[in-house]
Amino acid sequence: MSENNNILESGTKSAGAFTRLRNYFLTGIVIAAPISITIYLTWTFVSFVDESVKPLIPAVYNPDNYLPFSVPGVGLIVAIFALTMLGFLTANYLGRSMIASSERMLSRMPLIRNLYSGLKQLFETVLSQKQKSFQKAGIIEYPRKGLYAVVFISTQTKGEVKSKLTESGVPSEENIISVFLPTTPNPTSGFLLFVKETDVTLLDMSVEEAAKLVISAGLVSPEEDE
Repeated sequence: MSENNNILESGTKSAGAFTRLRNYFLTGIVIAAPISITIYLTWTFVSFVDESVKPLIPAVYNPDNYLPFSVPGVGLIVAIFALTMLGFLTANYLGRSMIASSERMLSRMPLIRNLYSGLKQLFETVLSQKQKSFQKAGIIEYPRKGLYAVVFISTQTKGEVKSKLTESGVPSEENIISVFLPTTPNPTSGFLLFVKETDVTLLDMSVEEAAKLVISAGLVSPEEDE
C-alpha cells in the first residue's frame, strides 16, 4: 500500500514539475517574442532604408568605404536629414513657389493627380499638428442592438454627408460624428461610420490602449482607474 502511495506521489510531483516547466516556457515566449519581433522589424526597416539611400551617397562621404565593416543606420540618418532639409527649404518663398509649380504640373496629369491628391490629404491628416486624429476611443452598438464594438473618434461630420443626412430626416441640430471601427487583429483596416454623437459612449482609456484591446482580441485590457 505504501509503495502505491509513493508511486502516486512521485507521479504527482512529475506532473507538477512538467506543468511548471511548461509555464516557464510559455512565459519565456511571451517575453521574448515581442522583443524579437520588434528588433527584427526595426532592423529590417533600417536595412531597407540603408540599401535604398547608401547608393545615392557620394563615395567620399560614405563611411563604409573607410571602415572594414558596414555601419548600419547611415542611410536612415541621411534620409532623415534630407527630409528635414526639404521641409526647411519649402518653408521659404522660393521653396513654396517650387512646390506650387510641381503641384500644378501634377494636377494636369489625369491619373497621377488623383493619386497625388489622395496621398497628400492622407499624410496631411495623419501628420498635421493642427488636426490630431483619433484623440478618443469609444464604443457603439454594432452591428446590431446588444452587440458593442470599439471605435476611434475622428471628426465632426461635415460637407455633403452632413447635408444629405439632414435631407434624409436627421435633425440639423443633431451632431453626427465620423468614427473608425477597426477590425481584429489588424486595426489598420476597418470601416468608416457616421453615427449620432449621443450613440457613442466615450472611454477613459487612451487610443493606444484601445488599439491594444482590439489587436489582442480582448486579451489585453487596461485596468480602470479608481
